[in-house]
Amino acid sequence: MDQRALWDRYRKYLCDCPTVGLRLDISRMRFPDGFLDEMRPAVTRAFDQMEALEKGAVANPDEQRQVGHYWLRAPALAPSPDLRRAVEETVAGLKDFARAVHAGQIAPAGGGKFDRLLVIGIGGSALGPQLCADALTAGPADKMKPVFFDNSDPDGFDRTLEQLGDGLGRTLTVVISKSGGTKETRNGMLEAARAYERKGLAFAKHAVAVTGEGSELDQLAAKQGWLRRFPMWDWVGGRTSETSAVGLLPAALQGVDVDAMLAGARDMDAVTRARDVMKNPAALLALMWHHVGRGRGEKDMVVLPYKDRLLLLSRYLQQLVMESLGKEKDLQGQVVNQGIAVYGNKGSTDQHAYVQQLRDGVRNFFVTFIEVLKDRAGESMAVETDVTSGDYLAGFLLGTRRALYEKDRESITVTIQEVSARSLGSLIALFERAVGLYASLVGINAYHQPGVEAGKKAAAAVLELQRKALGRLRAEKGGRTAEQLAQEIGAPDEVETVFKVLEHLAANPDHRVKRTAGATPFEARFEG
Repeated sequence: MDQRALWDRYRKYLCDCPTVGLRLDISRMRFPDGFLDEMRPAVTRAFDQMEALEKGAVANPDEQRQVGHYWLRAPALAPSPDLRRAVEETVAGLKDFARAVHAGQIAPAGGGKFDRLLVIGIGGSALGPQLCADALTAGPADKMKPVFFDNSDPDGFDRTLEQLGDGLGRTLTVVISKSGGTKETRNGMLEAARAYERKGLAFAKHAVAVTGEGSELDQLAAKQGWLRRFPMWDWVGGRTSETSAVGLLPAALQGVDVDAMLAGARDMDAVTRARDVMKNPAALLALMWHHVGRGRGEKDMVVLPYKDRLLLLSRYLQQLVMESLGKEKDLQGQVVNQGIAVYGNKGSTDQHAYVQQLRDGVRNFFVTFIEVLKDRAGESMAVETDVTSGDYLAGFLLGTRRALYEKDRESITVTIQEVSARSLGSLIALFERAVGLYASLVGINAYHQPGVEAGKKAAAAVLELQRKALGRLRAEKGGRTAEQLAQEIGAPDEVETVFKVLEHLAANPDHRVKRTAGATPFEARFEG
């Protein structure tokens, strides 16, 4: 297709959304002329299902839960006055809390002001806040500098605590867990509490909880007298929680304009309720995902934001898309193995990383470019005659887009004016809606995650084997191989797991397990 024909296709299929400052270009997707008309009945059903969801229908039949993240930025849409009041009071309360912290009215026990923020969470309780923190940082102008515990990695805890250094006493810690029983978050909380205690500080006087009412964490925070507790509702999933207290509290403490973020999400929700597909960017995204993967997720989504502030967008979308759409069965219980794999880096780093494969290698992907028109707050210097570094970045985006299309590689381009609290809220809401609509198109439940629960149960089984192995090693002295120990604890079929557990135990001083090398790794002997 020549450039004039591409221009005509661009004008035909550009979705311009001036109320949210966003444009969506699907012209480089090679869908056939009749595709949008062919999909109209399915899209209408998806719109109907989305409308019912927003009105309070049970959208997660596995747990009989509503799904109401849309109410978080438009409480008037909540299906009951109590829900509306709960959302409004929570937003007002977290903003008041942040103002009190900034003013020094809520202060460290040792005096001064809180100027550091430690956020402890995992998955949706960390990825959204991390994206927001990195995208909207104002550098030295931030009210508080956020860092994160987002795993159960001891070395990761140590590295983060080293960043805080002597500032730990001025650090406010926000612990985020809906159930209060998420082990990674629990472990991070315990590690943080110990770090405070080692410095002679009372953890409770530095701690805030975001959790479900009556959860383990809620009860602990109440018993210990934490500074504040904010709610997480069962109708808000972790991966769609950025506009709840999960994301808004850390953002407000950092100094982000959370009202602008909520307004951006609310306005995008309004745009993406449009039943005219060509005016609805979320519907177009869902349709393009369906087209390119033939409704089966046959191609990966490569997310390429050409802006450093959006580096973490691909990680955020990884969870939102893959946890929502990666399902074994459809709503009828048939095995379908649905999903869309997501990965990405940033432009133009990608130019020097994997674009080579994207252009010339296996055609198992499509690209989502994120274009940001505004380079920086002020003017830029010329790096060549009439060319700035920002001009180069724009050129790399357009050049990569063209180079891919020439090789029959498809791409979508999302364009925003600048990275701001409002535009970030819009982007989050856009992809939330696209995921929901796509799930309807392919007939799956986007709002449960049985695979995550299966992984947690498997991890619990491994730790139970570890307890048995340690008990046997301590009760019966003398070295033994993993195979011998597996037999002794009644788990002969789990010898590989026992071997891996013993290798880990022996590599660390915590449990006093010693390893004596054998002729092969499998003949090594362990004693405790």
